[in-house]
Amino acid sequence: MDSALVVHRLHFAFTATFHYLFPQLTMGLAPLIVVLKVLALRHPEGRYADAARLLGRLFAINFVFGVVTGVPMEFQFGTNWSRFSRFAGGVIGQTLAMEGMFAFFLESSFLGLFLFGEKRLSPRAHLAAAFAVFAGSWLSGYFIVATDAWMQHPVGYTVAPDGSVQLDSLWALLLNRWAFWQYLHTMGGALVTGSFAVAGLGAYYTLRGRPGDDRAAAAALLKTGVVVAALASVWQLFPSGDRQGALVAENQPATLAAMEGLFATQNGAPLVLIGQPNVDEKRIDNTLEVPAALSFLTHRRWTASVAGMDRFPADARPDNVGLLYYSYHLMVGLGTIFLALMGLSLLWLAFGRLTTTRPLLWALVLAVPLPYIANTAGWITAEIGRQPWLVYGLMRTAVGTSPRVSAGNGLFSLLGFMGLYTLLAIAFIVIVSRVIARGFAAPAAAHAQPGSVPVLAPTADAAAE
Repeated sequence: MDSALVVHRLHFAFTATFHYLFPQLTMGLAPLIVVLKVLALRHPEGRYADAARLLGRLFAINFVFGVVTGVPMEFQFGTNWSRFSRFAGGVIGQTLAMEGMFAFFLESSFLGLFLFGEKRLSPRAHLAAAFAVFAGSWLSGYFIVATDAWMQHPVGYTVAPDGSVQLDSLWALLLNRWAFWQYLHTMGGALVTGSFAVAGLGAYYTLRGRPGDDRAAAAALLKTGVVVAALASVWQLFPSGDRQGALVAENQPATLAAMEGLFATQNGAPLVLIGQPNVDEKRIDNTLEVPAALSFLTHRRWTASVAGMDRFPADARPDNVGLLYYSYHLMVGLGTIFLALMGLSLLWLAFGRLTTTRPLLWALVLAVPLPYIANTAGWITAEIGRQPWLVYGLMRTAVGTSPRVSAGNGLFSLLGFMGLYTLLAIAFIVIVSRVIARGFAAPAAAHAQPGSVPVLAPTADAAAE
């Protein structure tokens, strides 16, 4: 593989992966904030309102860092992938522009009202602001997913005389069936991240048990997070994960074969639970498998034939079978752990024992990073699985780069991004740690001692900007 192509792919993979750490949490927290605000109307004693207020601060911090890391990522279409931009800009430019003009401004405008207008708005108006933030964040997610879905399953386009593609039907682009199920699966993943974070936060405050901590608000976080996480984990398995897998089987059979490590076409193909792909010898080593299960999951028949990688030429298969296989199985394995952990937590919650079972509370705290890993593995599966196509069936990845940007130039830029993003990561951890350490206490200046500086003043200023 050309060295410049490798660098360009690594560059975009790094910036996209780092960026998505932030919007997956904002999109996951947004509906939970709405749920807590609805509960606050029914229980005005304050616990749900306090919980929603804390999540709003965390949402704002993630939103700011998501914007900072997201803008450079879109510029890379021009700097590192100029031939792709010329080829597909007439299509993907529509959804990217709609994301910025409609969804982003809706989300950012009402976020200001939600953060700073609680005392000026009625409870129902403040709930409406929270719902607008939720709608904006999820609408933004749809436009981005629709862009990626078009690259996975291009529809609604015509080929211009210069060889580029132009949008023929906006509705075909927006209503792409691949976009529908990919969006539902992506939002489910974000909801898993947000609900795990909320459950872990509630568990942390319950374990901390400091004088002055609002135990009722901590219990509200814990209960809400566990219930939503359990539902979202099931949703990821079925129907969203099942239907997304069916689309891959139907439209990208080479991708499915590589994901499952299926080197040879088989009738009654097994589902590999554990194993190591041996690409050189075209087999799976040390397997633990369920006989005929892959045939049933993909075709709903136990004896159905599933195409293996032997059906496709080498240049039509994903170029990194090992990474694709392990990413996919890591995502599925973590999803299974999520189901088990949240099922157990939900059971303990129903019996009223969750807040006193310290090992389970610690498990919820320590599990907070796992959805980030699962979501990252899921996106790696989707993007590596599409290879060697940048736009599936229309444009190969190798011809989409910027020919005048050398490997050295790309590597220099990548190292610069890594350094800057390391500083951003440190700043993010410090700010979030201070917010979590403060807990449910209001950060308003009115509560500060004369001459002191409120802990969260920089964060509030950043969110306002």
